[in-house]
Amino acid sequence: MSNNLAIKLRSGTRQAYRDAENIGFMKCLIQGVVDRECFIKFLSNLYFVYSELETVIDKNQQHPVITVMYFPELNRQASLEKDMMFYYGNLWPHFISPLTATQNYIARIYEINDHERALLLGHAYTRYMGDISAGQMLQKIAQSALKLSGYEGTSFYNFEQIPNKQEFKNRYHQALDTVPIDDITSDTIVAEANNAFYLNMEIIKELESILIQALGRAT
Repeated sequence: MSNNLAIKLRSGTRQAYRDAENIGFMKCLIQGVVDRECFIKFLSNLYFVYSELETVIDKNQQHPVITVMYFPELNRQASLEKDMMFYYGNLWPHFISPLTATQNYIARIYEINDHERALLLGHAYTRYMGDISAGQMLQKIAQSALKLSGYEGTSFYNFEQIPNKQEFKNRYHQALDTVPIDDITSDTIVAEANNAFYLNMEIIKELESILIQALGRAT
């Protein structure tokens, strides 16, 4: 029996998705207005988010909700480490630090890990489905704007273990409908997915102010 979680998440986060697309930083990125240092900072903050998210998901892979949606082929931490190595070299961990908004996001991941682990699914859905859907487009934009060679510096957008992305997304959405939850929990997961969108948006807004400064210096 389906819990309809896939359609609940899709329809329940539609407005948050539109709001995220309309933030200046994302508009600039989509239009090819990409500052190298700002893009690197964007990836480095995603590294912190994914490192923590994937750590707690891995620890909770036997949780009845998480186990159904445990897809390690989605993991982004190693790809982001490749990107950091490309931009900064072997000492890359010494050159990056999380923004305030990123620290807030990580704090929320810790909070739900301590109190209501099923809600981790809301964050996994928001991040991974967004990245696998828009990743190739954003990768091409970054490659062109920053004159990058091949996939160097944009490994984050490569889902090497998922050759057929549409087929995988279909499988992911089918799995969502088999998660063993009641209506109250499904509604809570949708609410948390929206929260994940807005926590991500706070990171992007903080980056936007950095981008504005960078573009101002370039004029």
